[in-house]
Amino acid sequence: MPGVYDFAVVGAGIAGASLAAGLAPHGRVVLLEAEDRPGYHSTGRSAAFWTESYGGPGVVPLTIHSGPFLEQHGLLTRRGALTMARAHELGALDAFIAEYTALGVRVEPQDRKALERRLPGLRAEWVAGAFEPDCCDIDVAALHQHWLGEARRGGVELRCRAGLTGAQRHDGSWSLQLADGQTLRAAVLVNAAGAWADSVAQLAGLPPIGVQPYRRTVAQLRLSAPPPEDLPLTLGIDGSFYFKPEAGKLWLSPHDETPTPPCDAAPEELDVALAIDRFEAVVDWRIVAVEHKWAGLRSFAPDRLPVYGFDPLQAGFFWAAGQGGFGIQTAPAAADMALRLLLGQAAGAVAPQPYDPARFRRTG
Repeated sequence: MPGVYDFAVVGAGIAGASLAAGLAPHGRVVLLEAEDRPGYHSTGRSAAFWTESYGGPGVVPLTIHSGPFLEQHGLLTRRGALTMARAHELGALDAFIAEYTALGVRVEPQDRKALERRLPGLRAEWVAGAFEPDCCDIDVAALHQHWLGEARRGGVELRCRAGLTGAQRHDGSWSLQLADGQTLRAAVLVNAAGAWADSVAQLAGLPPIGVQPYRRTVAQLRLSAPPPEDLPLTLGIDGSFYFKPEAGKLWLSPHDETPTPPCDAAPEELDVALAIDRFEAVVDWRIVAVEHKWAGLRSFAPDRLPVYGFDPLQAGFFWAAGQGGFGIQTAPAAADMALRLLLGQAAGAVAPQPYDPARFRRTG
């Protein structure tokens, strides 16, 4: 019947596209996107790396179990990640190495000489580090297009410029009002709306979880000489910066997390200046120009773990939100886990309990 679906997925970024593709063989699916094209916000502005320690210990299982899919589909290019510390940060570095080694991540301690070999021009205060050889760049666009293509071939209907404006549950299904003036019906509403996840919940009459968007800034720098092709993703143990090479240029972030309402994020000049100041305290490389700068949104639940599962307060409402800055690198395993929950199947490689929305105390 026209306008009637088994699943309506809100948000066509990496989370929504992967779930729509997986659901396609199991019913009629519509994928709703508020923007002119899928992936306009966080997915299209990712720094595009896969490293097992990124996101914290609770995210490691999702990252590790996403690796084989990404590798099998030719989406990873070996990069390596180097986390560095100054003398007063050695305790934090030792704890980092111990914690992630215990979780099965390959982490190799690095002394000052090892740092110098990987990072020429390193300033004297950086004395030790940890190298993760398995860190890779991700072809984010190809991954997103893979799932959009799978969804299309599976019969998923993609609707752009069709943001959700209202949702009511009646007689076991949702009545969904869209910004394009259409009204649809769906048995299950999947909330993969990223920074707008709490807004979607409230439209459906549910209390928010507290998914907070944060602005993250990246600048593309032209240096006096191209960065080494084998330069690893380089991070500070204090979380104050990261940088990596990209097509002869350097992508640099101050690792900022500025709370913001859901929006089309734009970079602030102060954040770009802060990133450059921190970068110049790491290496003596000369910056010729800031060629490009952008900002994206990272959205976290209160405990900084993603949220996957049916809402305990309302039948037929499924959360796929709060992926922070690790939504790309965890997407294959997260999609597998979420699809099993949506379809009532047994758990797979990753146990879903830590990500269950029922962990938050809310009242309807």
